[in-house]
Amino acid sequence: MIDLIIRGGDVVTPAGVGKFSVGVNEGRIATVGVDDRTLEAARVIDASGKIVVPGGIEPHAHLSSLVTMQPAVREFTLGPEEDTVGMAFGGTTTHIDFCFVHPKTDIPSALEQRRKRWIGKSYVDYSFHVALGGALPLRIFDQMRDAIAEGFPSFKVFTNETLPPHPQRPPFKLDFGRIEMAMGQAARHGGIMVVHAEDDELVQFNYERFREEGRTEGANLHLVHNQLSEQLAFTRTIQVAAATGSAVYFVHTSARTGVEAVVEARAHRLPVYAETLHHYACFSAEEYKRPRGFCYHTYPSLKLPDDQDALWEGLVRDGVSTTATDEYPTSLAMKLRGNKIDDVTGGNLGAEARMGIIFTEGVVRRGMSLQRFVDVTSTNAARILGLYPQKGVIAPGSDADLVLIDPSIDKTLVREDFHVSDYSPWEGWHVRGWPVTTILRGKVIVEDGRLRGQLGDGRLVARKIDPAILRRPAS
Repeated sequence: MIDLIIRGGDVVTPAGVGKFSVGVNEGRIATVGVDDRTLEAARVIDASGKIVVPGGIEPHAHLSSLVTMQPAVREFTLGPEEDTVGMAFGGTTTHIDFCFVHPKTDIPSALEQRRKRWIGKSYVDYSFHVALGGALPLRIFDQMRDAIAEGFPSFKVFTNETLPPHPQRPPFKLDFGRIEMAMGQAARHGGIMVVHAEDDELVQFNYERFREEGRTEGANLHLVHNQLSEQLAFTRTIQVAAATGSAVYFVHTSARTGVEAVVEARAHRLPVYAETLHHYACFSAEEYKRPRGFCYHTYPSLKLPDDQDALWEGLVRDGVSTTATDEYPTSLAMKLRGNKIDDVTGGNLGAEARMGIIFTEGVVRRGMSLQRFVDVTSTNAARILGLYPQKGVIAPGSDADLVLIDPSIDKTLVREDFHVSDYSPWEGWHVRGWPVTTILRGKVIVEDGRLRGQLGDGRLVARKIDPAILRRPAS
């Protein structure tokens, strides 16, 4: 007798897609294969007509995070107790958030503060990237080794300030001397650099120029945070990474230039990976001119249709490894508070929609294989960021994080389909296929449109990256 059997669905495994049964016991996958009717379970789920995939992994979330676009007002994004409800409904069973280290703190204290904030407050499993920002004392970089040993092997850096500097806004940019130092530590001790890459000089000059020219409307954001900026920063970062032997994971790749830089680096056998957002792939800078258009904005900006084509080419075939959201959940009023190039609220509210949108736009409309769908929504993030094979795969011994997608769902999304905040940027989007059941470590947390999980179901997961991921391009 085991705890749970899922029967009758099309199960997506590393070996292929088949009408397999999945047996679950004590929170882990016990069996995957041809259905054995002699095997008994406390519960059986009939997945006929459904597609069974690993739980989604959201590799880029900013929950309970200071909103910095309007520095005179001290406000925060929604916390894990609010946003992870949406993740559960949307088929995401693990998310990776950030703990920020600025010059007045250090890595151990920042991690401890973040851990305390999450304990008992998440419906899904979680971990943290360590974000390094500002003129950090050099001793901070010696702390990276211990963080990696504790299970936090990913370190985010910004190559630029996304907004003009302000005395009440914490610093984000890390200079390239410190980036080189951080990369050296990551390369020596089994870490990976997570990089927001834009050219700071170009972006800051564009802010100055557009102010002088009187072109401060937010519709110009894609001209301030432009394709050339991404190209310059990606190329420079890759060169420093190659010199230090560090692996690099570029977050929210938004332009063709970024995709091409990553593809070229991988052709040279460098361990370089690209993440994009489903917002970038589905919306262009034209949205900024529409009512509520800034709902879709994050930093870097939305780009143009040619950039969207490159992102989808990379997702469907190769070159872009993961999809994320830059999850930054706020109210609609806060999201739309700014309308200038230097005050539009960044981040997105999209973790709940990510799996369903990628299924519709990737699998249904662009011919993405089911295995590639699993790669870009779960497996690749698990492998690159150190969760694999505990997460991101349907295989014996892995956590029983499973999602049932109903491909027969054919509808236009409305506000009532979502469970976070007072709006969704995906209202009005037509989908074909949507997650209907979510299972976290063998426990059904969403079923029949109802939340069955509880706060505290989510646990902190220690991560360790396979050295092969750090030596050569994979995923």
